[in-house]
Amino acid sequence: MGKLDKMKERYDGMYIPEELNSRIQQEILKSRKQHEVSKLQRQHEEENGFRYLFKRVIHGMEAAAAAACILFTAALNTSPVFAKEAAKLPVIGGLAQVLTFRSYEMEKDDIAVSVEIPTIEMIAEDTGISVDEINQEILDCCNQYADEALLRAEEYRTAFLETGGTEEEWAEHNIKITVGYEIKQQSDEYLSFIVRGTENWTSAYSVSRYYNLALGTGKMVTLEDMLGSDYIELANTGIREQMAERQDAGEVFFTAEEGGFTGISEDVKFYINKDNHPVIVFEKYEIAPGASGEIEFEITGGK
Repeated sequence: MGKLDKMKERYDGMYIPEELNSRIQQEILKSRKQHEVSKLQRQHEEENGFRYLFKRVIHGMEAAAAAACILFTAALNTSPVFAKEAAKLPVIGGLAQVLTFRSYEMEKDDIAVSVEIPTIEMIAEDTGISVDEINQEILDCCNQYADEALLRAEEYRTAFLETGGTEEEWAEHNIKITVGYEIKQQSDEYLSFIVRGTENWTSAYSVSRYYNLALGTGKMVTLEDMLGSDYIELANTGIREQMAERQDAGEVFFTAEEGGFTGISEDVKFYINKDNHPVIVFEKYEIAPGASGEIEFEITGGK
């Protein structure tokens, strides 16, 4: 008999007490219970740890959001550059706010396009005021101008190249198309802003639309609303008096024979300034040489 056979014979002949098997089973059950308890403890610790971490993350996010809000508001109020370039949300009184609905920049064939489209949002929900039509008009105006301006620039580029210009010379033109807006009045009473579209290579197609909204009614404000029924006479008198003072100071205006000022029209452009006075605006070249740019006249008195 070999060595392995002898070891097997001794193993088979070993007496194992019945209580040993019982004790083994008890120890197995005990071990399993301890394992389950340890597993539950680990889960509990992990869940508590997760809750703690989650709370810390939430608190951190809230703090970060608050800090970002403070910094964002500060930047809007102190930096004109930031306010122009960022998608801003300046609060207009306590009733409405104007924000950037869409903003994008692109470049095609060395033609740069920068678009920032505003939209009005009512903050107070119980005013009953709807600005949907105004917002749609602004959106359509901005999109149409940007599309048409790009088409004009592309036609200009084609003509330039076909008449002997080179790609390098075209790039030096630095053609830019810009659509944006400028807020003039921010109060509980009025919201006044201008939507502009410009092309730096020509002034013939620039556009400026003035929006003056009464926040109490949701209606567009007219000069008659601000100055009274004799608004035309009042505005004409104020403009002529200011023109005379400016001419005495050296400014140049076109004469009536040259196509200069002869009186305002019913649809004259104006915005509302911080003193709640209407400011009538004449476009470049309208009543004065181009070097004067836009000409403004603040009208006081009236109602």
